[in-house]
Amino acid sequence: MTRILHAAETAVAQSLAGFVAAHEELVTFGRDDKFVRRRTLSPGKVAVISGGGAGHEPLHCGFIGVGMLDAACTGHVFTSPTPDQILAAMDETDTGAGCLLVVKNYDGDVMNFEMAAEMAADRHRIETVIVEDDAAYGPSVRSRGRRGVAGTMVVEKLLGAAAERGEDLAGLKALGEGLSGRLRSMGVALRGVTLPDNTRETFALGPDEMEIGVGIHGEPGLYRTGRAGADEIVRLLCEPVLAQLSPLTDARPLLIVNGFGGTPPIELHLAHNLTRAFLRQHGIVPARALVGTFVTSLDMAGLSVTLALLTPEEFALWCAPVTTPTLVW
Repeated sequence: MTRILHAAETAVAQSLAGFVAAHEELVTFGRDDKFVRRRTLSPGKVAVISGGGAGHEPLHCGFIGVGMLDAACTGHVFTSPTPDQILAAMDETDTGAGCLLVVKNYDGDVMNFEMAAEMAADRHRIETVIVEDDAAYGPSVRSRGRRGVAGTMVVEKLLGAAAERGEDLAGLKALGEGLSGRLRSMGVALRGVTLPDNTRETFALGPDEMEIGVGIHGEPGLYRTGRAGADEIVRLLCEPVLAQLSPLTDARPLLIVNGFGGTPPIELHLAHNLTRAFLRQHGIVPARALVGTFVTSLDMAGLSVTLALLTPEEFALWCAPVTTPTLVW
């Protein structure tokens, strides 16, 4: 497969350099180019830091800015950032109120963020929120329990907005953990992922097959089935999500239809229309929706549906102003 890169081993660094140059009014490299951070930090605000392997763009660097992340650490493709990257981000962005680490539930991410937190415990106040929103709960080579997938951007937005308004570390941790049972995502793939260093897909699907319950690192899903129409795909994604959400009185439902990197907008908006109709049939009317490509798996053809049942306070945090390279309102 033809790719626009010099070499696989330099692709991530060169991509990050281009990203920072394109958004230099908002972001800058941290020390030794180990991470990307907000260009202007806010003294006395909790630093919200996240990260993960490359290949999920615009997650996480695309969400750095006012009302969201203070820094993001990027590893090689589908590989966790190293503890020294995370430690450097904490050292540079902690302006006095401590650091909140937002970590997707993958073994590598959890291990390296934990190591960095232990290394920094003598000079920073640190709390961690683990994102576990995947409704495709089952055996996985990359995580124990539910994986953190597209719902990660919801957690980063709510916690970033709360930190911006002055919430302390304990309040931010409680907010992130309180959302856990009311946030679920489910994904489908029509084509696997092609890694930059080879032309082999991580899993191969026949022309009439699809994979239900995929992760964002090219993992196979819970099961493979015959290719179905859009209505049936939406049903297969939404039913597990609805079955696993904790009910909430006076919920403000937030719906996100997210492309995995190889799905055009026309298909994402079609899926959004069908998803809204399916949810209405089940008594849920989204208070706000977001459609686009936000949490990707390189060039995977497919999408995910995320539903969050937000409290009025959480909904206000989602709607709060944000200025990042990817989200602006």
